[in-house]
Amino acid sequence: MNINDLTDEQIIEIAHPLWDDLVKYSNQGRYGKFIKKFSYNLLLALNEVEMGKQFAHSELSRNLVEERDFLGLIRRGEHVTALYRVRSTAREGEWLGRMVLGYENGEVRIFAASIF
Repeated sequence: MNINDLTDEQIIEIAHPLWDDLVKYSNQGRYGKFIKKFSYNLLLALNEVEMGKQFAHSELSRNLVEERDFLGLIRRGEHVTALYRVRSTAREGEWLGRMVLGYENGEVRIFAASIF
């Protein structure tokens, strides 16, 4: 199945709860919960030691505002990117949140996620 066969509304219904969980578990420092919907290939590519250090010590990733501004979807190939405006409770300004979704073994998984 290709995620791009879904309508924008169907993708948004999937994407928003996944994004909300990423923000919640990032703020709580719950690394295991944070990565639970990552694709197998993303998990293989992560350097868990470096990711854990960044996760534990990043002021931005531990102080995200839970309210999100959805900016849109970008579709390509077998993946779709959901874009969000992100704010912090500890730092002034706005960041771009990006989450790439696709199907893996019949289930929607996160293939990339970042804030920059």
